[in-house]
Amino acid sequence: MRINGLGVIDEATLELDPGFTVVTGETGAGKTMVVTGLHLLGGGRAEASRVRTGADKAVVEGRFQAPAGSPAAKVAEEVGGEADEDGSLIAIRTVGADGRSRAHVGGRSVPVGVLSELAEQLIAVHGQNDQLRLMRPTEQRGVLDRFAGDDVAEPLREYRSIREEWLRVTTELKERTERSRELAREADLLRHGLAEIDAVDPKAGEDLELHDEARRLADADQLREAAQGAQYAVSGSLEGDPDNPGALGLISEAARRLSASEDPKLREMEPRLVEAATLLADVGAEISGYLDHLEADPGRLEQVLQRQAELKALTRKYAADVDGVIAWAADARARLNGLDTSEEALTGLATRRDELALELAKLAEQVTAARVEAAGELGKAVTEELDGLAMPHASVELAVRPRHAEAGDAQALVVGRSILHAGSSGVDDVELRLISHPGAPALPVHKGASGGELSRVMLALEVVLSHSDPVPTLVFDEVDAGVGGRAAVEVGRRLARLARSHQVIVVTHLPQVAAFADRHLVVDKSADGTFTRSAVRRLDETQRVVELARMLAGMDSTDTGRAHAEELLAAAKADKSSAPVVRRRKKKA
Repeated sequence: MRINGLGVIDEATLELDPGFTVVTGETGAGKTMVVTGLHLLGGGRAEASRVRTGADKAVVEGRFQAPAGSPAAKVAEEVGGEADEDGSLIAIRTVGADGRSRAHVGGRSVPVGVLSELAEQLIAVHGQNDQLRLMRPTEQRGVLDRFAGDDVAEPLREYRSIREEWLRVTTELKERTERSRELAREADLLRHGLAEIDAVDPKAGEDLELHDEARRLADADQLREAAQGAQYAVSGSLEGDPDNPGALGLISEAARRLSASEDPKLREMEPRLVEAATLLADVGAEISGYLDHLEADPGRLEQVLQRQAELKALTRKYAADVDGVIAWAADARARLNGLDTSEEALTGLATRRDELALELAKLAEQVTAARVEAAGELGKAVTEELDGLAMPHASVELAVRPRHAEAGDAQALVVGRSILHAGSSGVDDVELRLISHPGAPALPVHKGASGGELSRVMLALEVVLSHSDPVPTLVFDEVDAGVGGRAAVEVGRRLARLARSHQVIVVTHLPQVAAFADRHLVVDKSADGTFTRSAVRRLDETQRVVELARMLAGMDSTDTGRAHAEELLAAAKADKSSAPVVRRRKKKA
């Protein structure tokens, strides 16, 4: 990861070990900027205040391993990003001094949300705020479900699908029952309108056809006069009066004269006159046919006008034209089906609601059973981890309790013999409890644990959950706060063990934790009287001894401190070489 202009860090490059990388430094040196950079790469909120004083922007660049076909690679491919030849994927986040933010993935400019999608597949950052979230019942239920995996996820997915339909049917039944009078009045109005429309039975486009027909019937005399005059002009008088041959007769005479001429040029014109005569003959025939069918029919005209009046009565009430009236009727029928407040309709909805409730209750019981079984396994596994974190007498249990419905709860569901609240995550509340020593009461973890104990409980959970989490990189930001002595050594041991299956990055102030790292980075701060700058450098073995000695209460200048640091490093290396791999939870077949 490369950082430029972020907080006190002017420019720094972090080469992270595939296993366990630790970041240390004096208070205020800028260690938290490393975690801030990771948050920005994960699509976190960009703040202008994070940009280094005097810089116009802050830039964080991360190179992730995202093999072809992996979920992270697919996210990049969807936005047109491309991986490098070695399979690595570069993500960049830029924050301007004006607060504007830009993101790039695989060489493509992308919305910041894409970084969030990418980070979900690649990295999980845990800080002291996670301890606060762990106190929330919803978070504790989420931890249990995460551990249980598909054993809970599959029935819970089906539960949510059935619940959605159950709520819809329940709401519809309630609405129809409570608004029965109002809906009945609306249904009566719709039925009345449909009865009017059905009685007239309008056809699509009928109003336009009747309009044209009415005009023809009303103007029959004028149309006949015009057609007869045109026919006379084309064909001449019906009696064959030679003095009134019409256009057809005149053209025929002209064609005859041209055909009889001895001049070839005149004879060439004769075929064109014959063609004109043919066209006129066709027009004359059409006019004759029009006259044959043109009749003044007062009876038919009256029928047309009456039909128009019926259609206009509908268009005045329901739509601008007949097609609109037909559309209104279709909508009214559909609406009427949803307004059925008859006893049969309400009984049918009630029956469907009860069927769905039974199915939902069975699924809720399956989810609860899976949670109870997983809770026993998770409590046992976390307790074993606490034994190694200097809490040998403490134990953890997860209580899966039914969440009873309150009076008037619209989502009340009968499960077994209880009436429970059917929430989107089932009918259970989950509470993480700590038993500090044998015989002590089981108390909610936020009441029964000190700050240091809470840190160790959270770390124990992360170790146990690590193999059910597909995210390859885990970041811990001073989660060891409040821990010291032997407990600190055990925290380092557990993080090192976690690094066997994940890439682990830890920001810490504890030398006992730092000694277990595969790679040690230190954030150094320097000042020239005007600006304060921080940089990140990798320590070799000799430098590690000095840094660990400094972390041991500032003992870097003493032989005793360095000897103690060397002893810490040697003990950590020996422990790592013999430590077992964290076991996975076995899933049901």
